[in-house]
Order: sequence, then C-alpha cells, then structure tokens
Amino acid sequence: MSAGSQIITRLPELMTLAKQSDSAARRTLLRELTDSFFGTPERTPVEQDLYGAVLGDLTRAMEDEVRAEIARRFAHTSDAPRQLVRQLAQDELAVAAPVLTHSPVLTDADLIHVIKNRGQDHMRAVSRRETVTEAVSDAIVEHGDDATLHALLSNEGARLSRAASETAVDRAKANPDLHDVTVNRAALPIDLLNEMYFVVEERLRSKILEENSRLSPEELEQALAAGRARVATDDGSLPPDYAESLAYVEELRAASQLTPAVLARFLRSGSRTCFLIALSQLADIDFHTARNIVERRELDALAVVCRAADLDKALFLTYAVVLLNNDGNAMGKARSYGALYMALDKDTAQRTLRFWRTRRAAMQSAA
Repeated sequence: MSAGSQIITRLPELMTLAKQSDSAARRTLLRELTDSFFGTPERTPVEQDLYGAVLGDLTRAMEDEVRAEIARRFAHTSDAPRQLVRQLAQDELAVAAPVLTHSPVLTDADLIHVIKNRGQDHMRAVSRRETVTEAVSDAIVEHGDDATLHALLSNEGARLSRAASETAVDRAKANPDLHDVTVNRAALPIDLLNEMYFVVEERLRSKILEENSRLSPEELEQALAAGRARVATDDGSLPPDYAESLAYVEELRAASQLTPAVLARFLRSGSRTCFLIALSQLADIDFHTARNIVERRELDALAVVCRAADLDKALFLTYAVVLLNNDGNAMGKARSYGALYMALDKDTAQRTLRFWRTRRAAMQSAA
C-alpha cells in the first residue's frame, strides 16, 4: 500500500489529530505528513487534495517559525498543494515571502489577490519572482509605493505593459531614488528612456546617449512612433512677451536673418523669450523643452541641440558662457562643456533630438 493510500485509510484519525489542542501532537503529525508528501512522488487528485486540506489545517495553528519552515519546504515544489501554498502566501511576511518569491503553484490571480490585500513587503516579495507577468506587474505599479516599484524595475524578469512602463517613468521623474534603476532597465522602451534625460544626473544622461547610438534605423523609427502616441503634458504657461517675441522672430526668419549669431545677441541683450523661440525653431523642438534647457542651464542638452543643428563649437561656447554669466567659474565650466561638445557624435545628437521633437509634434497635434 502506498503512503498516499495509507493517508486515505487514516483519514478519520488524521482529522481528529489535526483538531487536537496539543501543540506537540499537531507538530508531530505535521512533520509526518510533510515527510509523507515528499516521499510520495505519485499522488492521485484525491490524495493531493487530502494532503492540502490536512496540512493547511495543521499549519494554520502552528507558531510563526513552524509555518515559516513549512513555507520554505514547499516554496520551490511544483506540485505543492495549492490550497496550502495560497494560505501561506497570505500569512505574515516571514512565512509568505518564500512562496511569494518562488512558488510555481501560485497563479496570477493568487498573486494579484495578495497584492491588493496585503502590504508593501508582500508586494516586494512578488516583485522578486524569477518571472513576473504583465498582469501582475500592472497590479504592483498600481498599488505599490516607490520602494516596491524600485524592486520591480530592478527585476529584468518582470514584464511591464506599455501603460505600466509609462506610469513607472512618470513616477521615476519625480523621485531621484528611481533614476538609476529606471535608466538602467534593459527592457524600458527607448522613447521612455529618453523622457528621463532632463531629470537625471550626467552619468545617466551619458547612458541614454549611448543607448541612442546603438539603435538601428528601424528601431529608431519604431521608438519615435511609440513616443508620438504618448500625449505630451503642458510644462507651464507661456511668458507674457511670447506673442510679441514670436512675431519678431518670425519676421527675422522670413527675412532670412534668423542666424546663430542673432541668437547670441538675444542672449547678451536679455531677450530670453526671443532666444528660446529662435532656439526651438532652429532645433525644431517645443518651446517648453527649450525653456527647460536654458532656465535650468542644461548645457549638456544644449550641446546636443547645437551638435545636431551643426552649429560650430565657438557658437555653442558663446551660448554657454552667456548662460553661465552669473557663475564665478563660467569660463572653466564652458571649457569642460566644450570638451563634451567635441566628444558628442553628431549622429547620436540627432537621434536624441528626434526624441525631443516627438513631444513638439504631440503638442501640435493636441492644439
């Protein structure tokens, strides 16, 4: 007679023992049943259900450390009783973590139930699974805090839907703790990666430019198409002198007098809005992106614009020095940015600028 058949025969005895208040007797039975389960590789559906029912009842009344040990024993078992594993998954974290992170028995529905009904620590355990489906990732992004999102983005085995990726990037823009893990996520769509450019530090900007340089023409077009489908948001109202400045810049452009040297004159004379409009037209980017570059003195981004527009180094340095005119070390910093300009590949700059231009196109379509 198999061990499983013996379990069936002893069913009345087992059910009676499982209800005893004697902790030592229940623990002995739990150990016996667990050993019997792992010693019985072939079980009928009835035997499997019986193991799950009795083990579940016994485990529920055990101390934390006993439940945690049971969870560790069953965490990697592909044929573990689902009833038992679902019960363990909703237990305290020390018990639940092994099965939430490893158990192949848990379905997406099981995991999403835990995500919606337990805390952030349980969600982080789910986020560390070897593979996380889009449905589960969507639930984590919706209900998880930024620490949980960090755990999910750190896991390349986690698949994120387009919508979840967009939400993750929006949240990452506002939290520097998410910058590194977001930019370094291999599975992040390249157009969303480029959205991170203006909020991350220099080393991560270099990483974004490096990824842009690797794109094939087909990949670039696909990424740009995805970016165009994402609705741009308004970065703020236009300055009071925008209409007047636009008319003046358009007049210069119609007369073929809108030159890089004129842009430098705008900067030196304090005609900031004229400079921003002219820069946005020269680079074919939206006004708000140009304003972010200038007002935040994003000189590496300005280098991308100038390099892509084929403006020479001297003009770029002129812009840089004027923008840094309140900085005591303006010339020294301008020289370092001049080195950055020379090291920047023109093709990479043009690819990067195309991502920024998708935002202009989206704004024009929405207008």
